[in-house]
Amino acid sequence: MNGDDTLNGFTPEEATQPRVVVLISGGGSNLQALIDAQTHDQLGGEIVAVVSNVADAYGLQRARDAGIDAVVLPHQEYETRDAFDGALIKVIERHEPDLVVLAGFMRILTPRFVQRFLGRMINIHPSLLPEYQGLHTHARALADGVEEHGCSVHFVTEELDGGPVIVQAAVKVLADDDEDNLKARVLTREHLIFPIAVRWFLEGRLQLQGNLATIDGQPLPLCGMRLSHEDAADELDEDE
Repeated sequence: MNGDDTLNGFTPEEATQPRVVVLISGGGSNLQALIDAQTHDQLGGEIVAVVSNVADAYGLQRARDAGIDAVVLPHQEYETRDAFDGALIKVIERHEPDLVVLAGFMRILTPRFVQRFLGRMINIHPSLLPEYQGLHTHARALADGVEEHGCSVHFVTEELDGGPVIVQAAVKVLADDDEDNLKARVLTREHLIFPIAVRWFLEGRLQLQGNLATIDGQPLPLCGMRLSHEDAADELDEDE
């Protein structure tokens, strides 16, 4: 018998990549960093949908340009935060994601929502957590006169910006910094570390175990893996 005959009538299933849903509220520059990583086969999976609570968020156009399903779910159309989160859960689960990514999603999530995706939802935050949780991080850092600022990727838990940190990148605060140029330098670091954290998760290396983030089964330190200013500048080809 010809060995090829054993394959007659058999069509192998196409291997499916891990699936990602991204939530946004604005311009979506971090979304673009993830799309760019996916384009270069460096994300470890596929962004299958982008969902925004803001109808004219530019990130939706970024998704459409990349051929990604772009979904608008205006929060104003729901009477309560819980009703909106319930609708958002349905939209997300329709796409069967392995990971939910918050990329500038400006909504405080209900415990119900967080628990539904606990351990498979991550967020990018513009500070070196646990410093400067919440809003206006750059202005607060400048007002305090800190020498170092940065950004963090963390697992999402019920504590606002309080979940276990996965990876951080630092930036030196310069004497002539204002809020805008500090924000711009931090943003370059967000674009650097966010795709890395997503890839670690999609490759199965990164997990939430209790209240700890682990990589390859080993607990990460409280600040996660941290790129120094010098290491980040080197990765980004910045002048020191």
